[in-house]
Amino acid sequence: MLEAALTALTMIADPFRLGVLAAGVVLGLVIGILPGIGGLAGTALLLPFTFSMDPYTAFAFLLGLGAVTATGDPIPAILFGVPGGAGSAATVLDGLPLARRGEAGRALSAAYSASLFGGLFGALMLAVSIPVFRPMMRFVQSPELLAFTVFGLSMVAVMAGKSPLRGLVAACIGLMLSMFGADPKTGTMRWTFDTLYLFEGLPLLPVVLGLFAVPELCDLAITRESISTKTKYNVRRGMVLGFADTVRNWWLVIRCGSIGGVLAAIPGIGGAIIDWIAYAHARATCRGAAETFGKGDIRGVIASESANNAKEGGALIPTIAFGVPGTATMALLLSAFLVHGLQPGPDMLGPNLSFTYGMIWSVAIANILGAGLCYAFSGQFAKLATLRYTLILPTVLSIIFIGAFEGSRSWGDVYTMLIFGVIGWTMKQLQWARPPLLLGFVLGDMFERYLFISIDRYGMDWMMRPLVIALFALAFFAFARAFWQDYRAHGGIRAIKAGLGKPNWEWSQLYSVLVLGAVAILLILASPWDFQAGLVPRITGGIALSLGALSLAGHIFYRPVGAGSAKMYYELVAQSGHLSGTTILLRAGVFFGWLLSFLVSMATAGIFVTIPLFVATYMRLEGKERWPLVIANALCLTLFVYFVFDRILHIPWPHTLLRDLLPQARVIPGV
Repeated sequence: MLEAALTALTMIADPFRLGVLAAGVVLGLVIGILPGIGGLAGTALLLPFTFSMDPYTAFAFLLGLGAVTATGDPIPAILFGVPGGAGSAATVLDGLPLARRGEAGRALSAAYSASLFGGLFGALMLAVSIPVFRPMMRFVQSPELLAFTVFGLSMVAVMAGKSPLRGLVAACIGLMLSMFGADPKTGTMRWTFDTLYLFEGLPLLPVVLGLFAVPELCDLAITRESISTKTKYNVRRGMVLGFADTVRNWWLVIRCGSIGGVLAAIPGIGGAIIDWIAYAHARATCRGAAETFGKGDIRGVIASESANNAKEGGALIPTIAFGVPGTATMALLLSAFLVHGLQPGPDMLGPNLSFTYGMIWSVAIANILGAGLCYAFSGQFAKLATLRYTLILPTVLSIIFIGAFEGSRSWGDVYTMLIFGVIGWTMKQLQWARPPLLLGFVLGDMFERYLFISIDRYGMDWMMRPLVIALFALAFFAFARAFWQDYRAHGGIRAIKAGLGKPNWEWSQLYSVLVLGAVAILLILASPWDFQAGLVPRITGGIALSLGALSLAGHIFYRPVGAGSAKMYYELVAQSGHLSGTTILLRAGVFFGWLLSFLVSMATAGIFVTIPLFVATYMRLEGKERWPLVIANALCLTLFVYFVFDRILHIPWPHTLLRDLLPQARVIPGV
């Protein structure tokens, strides 16, 4: 093994291969910084260019791109509250508050160094675990995968924060949303509303952007301030502090890196929930986290980012050892194996062992190069947090519209982002935790699929398997612990009884009523389905209705005696508390009006007419910006979108009304 590792290092150290690896790293960072694009699009685009390369060079390029996409993800998450990808959504919770305090440099530095150490840990884990994991993974069947899914869902109890019942309701709604589309077992169309777009279910990307990106941009438009009002801060000192924070929390990096690597090695888990599970683990184990997480605790950034980068090494384990891709990106990588005549499995640990270590070296070197490049430009990145909102909003909104369209490249993606943007902003304002909804949405499809496979293959004996029992016990402990802590925080049964009194209705409770009404309507629509297609949706909906009604009754009839629950709220605190409710609603309405105008213009005249028009109009009407600055910003953004998304990524733009009315307009890009 040592000889194979040294041979692989010699091959990767070739100057040409290092140059190709560096080119992949640069492209991966750019893709990571662009909100919503993600490494899958970049890998799909650049895969054909590797067919003429030798295997070492080809995989150095592809792994260089994929390994550092997560390193670029936290940049928009920290600076704007817009996750660069689904795997960096948890970074927003503490990264954005740090940027608001003028500590963007520190947060970025901690994210880079945590990504670096997490990525190296993932590569090390890949190096030592393939010979060990290969025989062990043979015992992981559908019951164990189902148990892992249930254990992941148990993190909802931790993420629910101050209101466990609301968190569970949100998770159940996420589970129901994941069941939109064709039932995998019977083919029954569930909650598609006769819409072709929903036949395959809701795509993850526009849902994530709607839940986590749009609400933060809306709050920025409401407050009408820059992200950080502190314009004087030492970026270089922040870089040193962030790195020192990561080194000081080295044990947290190892723990969360282990979580990222292990969970990513389980096919189907994906990267959208790994950072949330790591974040929940950090919150449950770090001293004083209940009072500081979500308010700008650097440990929250370190936890999510170390897990986020470690997952790349973990996801390679089943791909190399079994030919089973853990993620969509790994599925593309598997196709590259076949193109280059490589067979995943025993050969990768025998005749091709040096190539396996070549992949490990590529991941490790890519993480070092990626972190170095990010550190080199962090001073410029951190200053973006001090820009006026009229300079930030139109640019970021234009990019996330394109990012949302990447979900399945249809108009439905844009509508989904807008709908979930309204839902996400309302949840944030009314203190409904959004992470449980996302966790339920991501894990719901896997839960249902593995449940039916386990029952079909093993009957009820699947529940007696040792690993299943252990994971179910851990899940039960997580749920029980969260409710026990909430019970104790309220003072026990006597204090709870003392807090019961006359009903106290508030307008914010109307949202709970609407949520319960929506769940009831979905259950009514599910009544004609056959038993197998409707079993899990009906159970999930019934639980959501029961817990939702109990939560609503508690908010109406119960008032905590004394301090009440001291548990943290797993959400960003809205920065609009100093404004009146009328002002908040009015400005939010204006913001979503701008989004609708962008959508209408995009549907009428195309993206390359909409972007300069939207940027110029927004900057002039909202901020009275000077015309030279307006023209320069609109022109630069339009050219950037044209060259990156049209010329390089070759995105097929949505159909427009102008194209139908004027067929000759088809020669214009984006129309």
